[in-house]
Amino acid sequence: MKNMFRRRAALAASLLAALLPLSPAQAQAPHKIRYEEVVRSVLYVPMYVGIQKGMFKDAGIEMSMKTSQGTDKGMAALLSGSADIVLIGPEASIYVANSESPVKPIVFAGLTATDGFLLMGRKPEPNFDWKQLKGSKIMSFRPGSNPDIFLEAALRKKGLDPKKDVKLVSNIGPAARTGAWLAGQNDYATFLEPEASSLEKQGKAFPLGSVGKEAGMVDYTVFTTTDAYLKKNRAAVQAWTQAVAKAQQYTAAAPAGELADLVGSYFTGMDKAELVSAIERYQQLQLWKKTPMVEKQAMDQLQDMLVQGGVLEVGKKVDYARFVDMGLVQSLAQK
Repeated sequence: MKNMFRRRAALAASLLAALLPLSPAQAQAPHKIRYEEVVRSVLYVPMYVGIQKGMFKDAGIEMSMKTSQGTDKGMAALLSGSADIVLIGPEASIYVANSESPVKPIVFAGLTATDGFLLMGRKPEPNFDWKQLKGSKIMSFRPGSNPDIFLEAALRKKGLDPKKDVKLVSNIGPAARTGAWLAGQNDYATFLEPEASSLEKQGKAFPLGSVGKEAGMVDYTVFTTTDAYLKKNRAAVQAWTQAVAKAQQYTAAAPAGELADLVGSYFTGMDKAELVSAIERYQQLQLWKKTPMVEKQAMDQLQDMLVQGGVLEVGKKVDYARFVDMGLVQSLAQK
């Protein structure tokens, strides 16, 4: 683990030296990229910072952006050719690698260091213990999805069997979850920001714990393209990776208030104080990666979690090099 942290620190230092302003020549040949994010969330603040600060434009990228409303939908857009780059969970690439699809997804950069979901209850519980969840219904996500897998991992680390000790309700779509909660369904639920802060402000839900903090630092959302697109458009994906790295460095150094000013237009339902609070919460949890590097160790841990969750057979673990290409990140560090 110490070696992994040393590698990350060294990479961050070399990336910082590499992230100099692009030359005019680089900016003259725009790369048109169709991008889809999995959901709209404060969890993806570094991406919005990069857009608002012109980092993608400076890298010569003309971007169109859509919100998929689910990793499965984001992966479907990628495989069907309606999106060039998607921000989704890496578990989807593992599933497709094991499928008969002739098109294979490739993870080329990471954005978030772990799960950003907060476990929330219907009343404040200052002395909350995860063992209090035993026998309860928890609104989760689609089986096999990262939100579900990470929650199960957190429950196991707290001594609970997610298959026997609790009832994970996973049949409610992302867009319907808040409405279902407000309608009184389930005892507990997991929510990202900004939904978590919005519900807390209304007095309808109260944060009790962090799923990511309990599950551990395992890459949660990653930038993914297809093997064919990467082969044909490597320069475009390289430019994207450089913009992401620059945005991560900026986000890591900026105070919450400054970040809220930059990304406020993406969260029109939140006032600035609420957005600042949500950003500070994620800063404290260290959810945002400081470099785009996705480590083999993290992907091995994720596959172990998938096996424990019963959605991946031990014999079908996918070799890191089959679904992850860190060549673009490494080339930034070498400049």
